[in-house]
Amino acid sequence: MELPQVPAAIPSIHFRDAHELYFQATGEDVRAEPDLTPAQERWLGEWAQAEFQSAFLFVVGYPMIKRPFYTHADPQQPEYSNSFDLLFRGVELVTGGQRLHHYADYLTALAVRGLSPEAFKEYLSVFKHGMPPHGGFAIGLERFVARLTGAKNVREVALFPRDMTRLTP
Repeated sequence: MELPQVPAAIPSIHFRDAHELYFQATGEDVRAEPDLTPAQERWLGEWAQAEFQSAFLFVVGYPMIKRPFYTHADPQQPEYSNSFDLLFRGVELVTGGQRLHHYADYLTALAVRGLSPEAFKEYLSVFKHGMPPHGGFAIGLERFVARLTGAKNVREVALFPRDMTRLTP
């Protein structure tokens, strides 16, 4: 097992710049896509290792269209979000970002996506009474362990792996 190299500051690249960098290096034009493919994530992981000697890379500013309705937009570039993915050795490990905290902003975000506030009534009720600015993230612990140990498949490190023939522990 090879321990990851972690620089004093984990490098970061804006989503738009990651697409452009990938295009310049490979000639594959994916700049109109709202997400990164696994191939792009692997390539960015190799780039971060070569450029910064880092096994980790933050990709920030994903397009709003790709993020959940509760994600806060970047005030300077409203088509992009205040969100991030943390890649580890070319695999998405963590997704997170700033969340909306004003009730009116939620109503607007739902309307933009054509969703009914009624379907989110219980969730939205807390925002009527005030909520401080906040954020959240989720880590793929099994993905981390798989990359750390060099496992060929995440199922090799999962306590209860699931596949087409196994749906319950």
